[in-house]
Amino acid sequence: MTADIFYMDLEATSRENLPQKLSRLIKKAGIENILNEKDLTAIKIHFGEQGNTAYIRPVFIRKIIQTIKEFKATPFLTDANTLYVGTRSDSVSHIHTAIENGFSYSSMDATPIIIADGLRGKGETPVTVDQKHCKQVYIGSEIINADALVSVAHFKGHELSGFGGTLKNLGMGCASRRGKLDQHSNVSPKIKRKTCIGCGECEKHCPSGAICLEEKKAYIDKKKCIGCGECIVRCPTESVNINWNQTVPVFLEKMMEYTMGVLKNKENKKIFINFITDIAPKCDCLSYTESPIVSNIGVLASTDPVAIDQASADLVNQQQALPGTVLATNLNPGEDKFKGLYPSVDWEHQLEYAEKLKLGTRKYKLIKLETLSYKK
Repeated sequence: MTADIFYMDLEATSRENLPQKLSRLIKKAGIENILNEKDLTAIKIHFGEQGNTAYIRPVFIRKIIQTIKEFKATPFLTDANTLYVGTRSDSVSHIHTAIENGFSYSSMDATPIIIADGLRGKGETPVTVDQKHCKQVYIGSEIINADALVSVAHFKGHELSGFGGTLKNLGMGCASRRGKLDQHSNVSPKIKRKTCIGCGECEKHCPSGAICLEEKKAYIDKKKCIGCGECIVRCPTESVNINWNQTVPVFLEKMMEYTMGVLKNKENKKIFINFITDIAPKCDCLSYTESPIVSNIGVLASTDPVAIDQASADLVNQQQALPGTVLATNLNPGEDKFKGLYPSVDWEHQLEYAEKLKLGTRKYKLIKLETLSYKK
């Protein structure tokens, strides 16, 4: 079985601007087939951390909202609270950050923001999946309660999963704080004391208070560690290490089992959109953005969450790397950019496991949307 992936590049004309082209793309992908009148439709996005600039531009989200409303459905914007210390760890600060980043009530065509897991990340619904690692998964209740789901993901690199796209937007992004902790629970970092400079960045950003400085070196208390991996991201000298071969595959498999839980009650009521733009090497959860590793590619839309991530990764890997970024190897077209960023992460494992769980297929047909020509 092969999935259809609809693709638009970023070429526009006076006849059709990019937001209009985006609306045409998601209609081609079949958004009208998942929506009924008055469907409460969750648009799952990442609002961006305060100070981050790589998240999807609000003007595109507004057009997605307007397209959904054409079919008389009722959309709302949503995300779940974060596990790490930041500006989105509770609903109040989360909504404030979203508004500050441009997702205001007025700019989003009067569409509300509803944080899926409540005020402090405890508004969850257990979903039975009966899989290898998880019997139950814990998903933000408003994602489960929604009639339809539109996932809008920014495709980029990621420190633990190699890349972040649709599957991560669903499995990790829709999980409650308890669910996020469950997925990270096997990740236990260690400090490489020889290269640790005692800067305190890991201590400052540890959400569980598991890190302290001893003799000007960081120390992790394993009993307190929740395995969120925030210290890995924050360390400027790459002195925080984990057992990649053992822990990361389990993490990726748990994330796919959570994706299964998110989609379990959304049969024929879901569609997925990947923005392959501003392709940063790290997650939008950071309070800054590094230079993109390749040029902007475009936007994909599909009803298959596995195929859209496979296609996105393939399109990135077909590009020539941009000069002067953190990507130091695998720079040429056809070389694996995500392996270049994170050589210890087997990013394909998540796709293999997702396919095994029957979440979708890695086989796809790329259908490019024709750019409307200039008016004569």
